[in-house]
Amino acid sequence: MRKLISLTTVLLLANYFVAAVPAATAQSAGMENAAPMPEFTIYHLEGRRSERLVWLMEELGLPYELEFTRGDLAASMAAIRAINPDMPVAPTVVYDGQVLVESGAIIEMILARHGGGRLVPPLDSPDFATHLMWIHYSEGSLAARAIADYRVWQIQPPTARSPLVDSEAVVQFAENFLDDKPWFGGEDFSAADIMMLFPLNFAFVLNIVDSTQFPNINAWMEKVTARPAYQAMLDKARPDGMIGSLPALPAHAPSGPR
Repeated sequence: MRKLISLTTVLLLANYFVAAVPAATAQSAGMENAAPMPEFTIYHLEGRRSERLVWLMEELGLPYELEFTRGDLAASMAAIRAINPDMPVAPTVVYDGQVLVESGAIIEMILARHGGGRLVPPLDSPDFATHLMWIHYSEGSLAARAIADYRVWQIQPPTARSPLVDSEAVVQFAENFLDDKPWFGGEDFSAADIMMLFPLNFAFVLNIVDSTQFPNINAWMEKVTARPAYQAMLDKARPDGMIGSLPALPAHAPSGPR
């Protein structure tokens, strides 16, 4: 004999299940709205910015093809020139038939279409603005300044800091931010952290700045490079370590006030 369930009981059960849904439900809902990933090929140079995209795809668990010739930068560059003769840079990607460059723009596109809310702070949170700032700062301010100083200082090592914004200043800005936040994405790891690692490594490894002066960045680097997705990227995209690395500067500008 069937028993009838009262409307009150139904409402109580509904409230129970709503309360029991974990916070991850919001992310799951976002994943339902994420578009299917089309064919995505990363044309890669070992140790270069194209690592960012491999790392991103490993973090998101999205499918991709990786094209490069292991241990042969010239051969890898030839493959890039064949697919993108007008702008042969790494990364060059083919996304659903489109040839695209600029790692930051590609990352934002992948997250917007296929991320399902992952690796991005909530749109209405204060962290969203700074996350986006660091995504663009990584190349627009940090890499641009560090690369310019590196090239000039190769010719003539500096004996004093510039009165203008220099490499130490752009790295110090990042160091100061990490006084109060664990990640460049704010409270959680985000794509901003993926973008920031390359130029900070560049500045440290090539002796553009004194890496010992930035304890927050050093601690952050230990965390990001220990991530399983980063380690998976190294296994696939840099299996033999750094290939064709640039020479470190014999001297950087003295640390201290400008």
